[in-house]
Amino acid sequence: MSMTAKNWVICTLLALSMLGCKQGGSSSTAAAAPQSTPQAKPVSHPALDAEPQGPALHIDSTRAMEYTREIVALGPRWPGSKGQEKVANYLRNKLKADHVEVEEDAFTADTPAGKLPMRNFVAKFQGAKDGVIILSSHIDTNYPLRNTTYIGANDGASTTALLLAIADQLRGRKVEGYSVWLAFLDGEEAIDHWTSTDSVYGSRHLADKWQQDGTIPKIKGFLVADMLGDADLDILRDQNSTPWLEDLVLKAAQRLGYQSHFFPYQSAVEDDHLPFSRMGVPVADIIDLDYGYNNSYHHTPQDTMDKLSPRSLQISGDVILETIRLLNANSDKLFATSK
Repeated sequence: MSMTAKNWVICTLLALSMLGCKQGGSSSTAAAAPQSTPQAKPVSHPALDAEPQGPALHIDSTRAMEYTREIVALGPRWPGSKGQEKVANYLRNKLKADHVEVEEDAFTADTPAGKLPMRNFVAKFQGAKDGVIILSSHIDTNYPLRNTTYIGANDGASTTALLLAIADQLRGRKVEGYSVWLAFLDGEEAIDHWTSTDSVYGSRHLADKWQQDGTIPKIKGFLVADMLGDADLDILRDQNSTPWLEDLVLKAAQRLGYQSHFFPYQSAVEDDHLPFSRMGVPVADIIDLDYGYNNSYHHTPQDTMDKLSPRSLQISGDVILETIRLLNANSDKLFATSK
């Protein structure tokens, strides 16, 4: 996600100047960013009051942490690296065990560093209803930090692992509602510095592809999971997300007793959801941008396994699964009035 958004949140909260706030080799002016304000408790859409059927689902957080360790052990995963191909093989092997359709979306991106190979993976769990809910995470690590020991344990690995842990819960289970597709996106990070054209390469490519093949109108919700392994979990409310879908995320957290970890503040975040939002898809970026004191771990070699917690992955994964149940339960009213 955008260095502008990430750094600006922390700088604003500490009442620092937004100009020249820097981290990880990228600078940010945040000139167009709105002022951050304390987040008032949002009110859910009055139509979204239907109760989901059956018991809530829960991920195995121990397994999610193990997946995170395995991904980190592959090394840096920036486009064009050996680690990029290693994580591709890792995902192929993991998703093959799910006995579901896996779409590989390989493409070459034009970047400030020239043409770079990238590859998205989409694992498709077929549902009973006509429509799709997308859960996504980026799989790459920061390209400008490729010559350091940066490994992206939280920023990339933790949420890639989280999607695999969610796949464990979907495997062999009849998906009663909408189909659930897990999108592992490449090229989220900027190659030089964050701009609208130097960022979210994988999601931009996939959004264009799905617009052309008719998938976009079928998507009922696009959820991004990003930086959710942080042991000190505080997930912001994103102003670039669809308000009613953010409300459903909070409602899911409240149902599970996790509301204290959600929406202590708000900001407009640039992330993999934006290409889909521009096409009219309901989106929600589920992201913790406060990673270490003054965001000191973000995009530094300090983003390591010891900063993460299985409890944070448990909370995040369970809330995402509960959000899916709420989307399905309220689909008749919701999609009759909203898009």
